[in-house]
Amino acid sequence: MIVLKAAQAKLLEALQSVAGIVERRHTLPILANVLLRKNGDSVEFTTSDLEIQVRTSAELGGDAGELRTTVGARKLIDILRALPADQVVTLTSAANKLTLQGGKSRFTLQTLPADDFPLVNESVDFGPAFAVPQKTLRDLVNQVHFAMAVHDIRYYLNGILFIAEGNTLTLVATDGHRLALAQSALDAAVPTRQEVILPRKTVLELQRLLRDEDTPIEMRFASNQAKFAFSGMEFVTKLVEGKFPDYNRVIPKNHKNIVSLGRAPLLAALQRAAILTSEKFKGVRMNVEPGVLRISSNNAEQEEAKEELEVDYDGDAIEIGFNVTYLIDALSNIAQETMRIELQDSSASALFTLPEMPGFKYVVMPMRI
Repeated sequence: MIVLKAAQAKLLEALQSVAGIVERRHTLPILANVLLRKNGDSVEFTTSDLEIQVRTSAELGGDAGELRTTVGARKLIDILRALPADQVVTLTSAANKLTLQGGKSRFTLQTLPADDFPLVNESVDFGPAFAVPQKTLRDLVNQVHFAMAVHDIRYYLNGILFIAEGNTLTLVATDGHRLALAQSALDAAVPTRQEVILPRKTVLELQRLLRDEDTPIEMRFASNQAKFAFSGMEFVTKLVEGKFPDYNRVIPKNHKNIVSLGRAPLLAALQRAAILTSEKFKGVRMNVEPGVLRISSNNAEQEEAKEELEVDYDGDAIEIGFNVTYLIDALSNIAQETMRIELQDSSASALFTLPEMPGFKYVVMPMRI
């Protein structure tokens, strides 16, 4: 049976869209496979790692009829990548094997039964659906993802908090040393507050898949799952259990010293100063006085970097230290030109905001240098 007959590029695009979660080595061999379900001209591709399931379908021709099987996802993608992009490829099924042909190339691949593929049991208590443009969600994720914890024992920090309430979608991430928050308006109000924590792997996969376009992404949250539908794809993920910290208590209020300056010049100065920070502490010292911000760093070899920037500021003289990586991460993931830094003193957290984007807040704990 001819499962499909299509351009290499079209088949490769469909496979790559679902293969991001596939591990090359897994305790369950079948999880290295992609589940193929053929029905008429349409072929559905599904992958899973037991936590996340991604599904898409494409019209790829072939014989009429139905077929269900699984085949190694990475092998199939590697073969397709090695074939010319404009070549028509044919996938044929016979005797528990799939044969891929393109031009004079021929590859025979082993399959595993579709019935053994562990599909995710979808929740029955999904809340009401709501949607935002893909571009909006992509921007929100980009503005906070860098503040997620990595392998923290406080497992609820290893992801992003999503809150849909009223007409607002809020994303929050923190690793205990810094916190990033981004908000966007929803076209239609959500009838009840929905709050979930998406795992780190889910966030990174969404970043890979979301497009910079205005087509909508529909979201639905349940007590233990989240579901996303966009661009012909369906994405189901388990959630992180646990209670996210009260982020409102972390965001400073009423800091009286406010520095305004260009984001790009600040980022460039910090990147230069970072070169001479110590490998372990990555600390930079910032001295702010009316009209000027001085940045300095040094290391164990007694090397030193000094930078000076003109700023819009007429408050108190303050000296404060930061982990330079935390500042560079935030400044590299936003595009606005003007930045505000709200300070209290050398021991209080600093609040970074954007006048052009009132929904963004970034809090950084100071460090002693």
